[in-house]
Parts: sequence; structure tokens; C-alpha cells
Amino acid sequence: MITKRIIPCLDVKNGRVVKGVNFEGLSDVSSPVELGKYYSDNGADELVFYDITASSEGRALFTDILKEVASTIFIPLTVGGGINTLDDFDRVLKCGADKVSVNSGAIKNPDLIYQAAKRYGDQCVVLSADVKRVDGVFRVFAKGGRENTGMEAISWIKRGVDNGAGEIVLNSIDTDGVKGGFDLEMLSKVCDAVSVPVIASGGAGNIQHFVELFNTLPKVDAGLAASIFHFGEVKISDLKEQLFKNGIPVRR
Repeated sequence: MITKRIIPCLDVKNGRVVKGVNFEGLSDVSSPVELGKYYSDNGADELVFYDITASSEGRALFTDILKEVASTIFIPLTVGGGINTLDDFDRVLKCGADKVSVNSGAIKNPDLIYQAAKRYGDQCVVLSADVKRVDGVFRVFAKGGRENTGMEAISWIKRGVDNGAGEIVLNSIDTDGVKGGFDLEMLSKVCDAVSVPVIASGGAGNIQHFVELFNTLPKVDAGLAASIFHFGEVKISDLKEQLFKNGIPVRR
């Protein structure tokens, strides 16, 4: 049986881990190197590292901090932020990333997913989609949730998978940082539309939210969260214990 993955997310700005609500009001949390090592040592299945202002600031991802994080952890690392070309993929992979997450770069150039999957393999390419309801329609947002692309989200995600994305991270802007639970409606629509692993992101506030996520939507492969882990509200070991008790397969 395939185990469900628990994935902490490091949103990095100016070399520090930050966290906000609905993608706004960012506050400083910690050093990404220290936090990454902590999660690697304490039961996280994977780690996600986002340079969250690289796209909006029109620059390349900070590789010095990334190299340091990669060298101190022993779990798979997904990296995103400012990924616009195959050269960006190459640079990030050489810094120690196992998978590369694309968002705004794929919106600007949808062929990027196809090109990257062809060169590095589907398993290396993660399509990260920042999605928000606009007049009752799921819309894709770019540049760290700042810009409404006008694109309908489900068809965009399907297109990404058709082009070779091997995994989807679905970030619900509506539930991000609110801690009221994952966006089950949005996730259900995505799980029905694609056959690749789907990672739920945005809304986790407690252990029960993860239990509810995996029990309600067995197709979801992983739960991603930030602040509840960063601020010690939920320990990954406690979370996995409760998931196991609820019959949800996890790596312990």
C-alpha cells in the first residue's frame, strides 16, 4: 500500500522562512537551513523549498541557501520559484533538488513542462498551481498569487499533466494560512481530472484536518503545510501516529 506523505513547506524570502495568510502579510519564522534539517530529522517524508518572490521580482532563485539546505537533509527536496527555463531546472537540480516545481514559468511558457519532462523525466517535474475562486470559477493565479491569469484551473492542470508534469501541488489561496481545513472541493475536482499524484496545500490547522483530507479524498497522495509545523502547533510524529490510528498508511 502506498503511504501518504507529510510535507513541510519552506516559503523563503530574502533568505528567511516566512509565512502569511491568503498569500499576504508575511512574517519571519526561521532559517531555512535549520528548519530543513529539523524536518529531515523528525519524520517529514519530503521537503518543499519555495523562493516565493523570485517570479514577482523577475530574478533567479537563490542557489546558495538552497545548496546549504540540500546538503543538510536526507529526504527528497522539491524546489520552486523563478523557474522559467531549462537552464533554471538544470541549475536547481545541480544544487541538490530532486524535483523542480514550476508555476509562473509554465504559465508564461506552457511548453516548458514538456521540454523539462522530456529532458529530466516526468517524475522530476512538479506543476504547482495557485488557485482561487473568482465568481464561482477556479482561476489560476501567477506571481505568488498576485496576478489573476484568467485561466480556468482544472483545464490548466490537465494540460500540464498531458504535457508531462508528474505531480501536482494544488495551493488553495482561499484556504491558505486560514487553518480551517484543506480545500476539499477544489482537491476533489483536481483528483478526478488527473491520474498523477496530487499534493494538498493550504488550510491545515490541526491533525484532524489531515485525517479528514485522506479519509475524504483517498486519491490525494500528500498533505503539505507550513505554519502549523513551523510554530510547533503540530509535530509530524504526533500527526503520523494519529493517521496510523485512523487506518491511514504512513511511513513511521
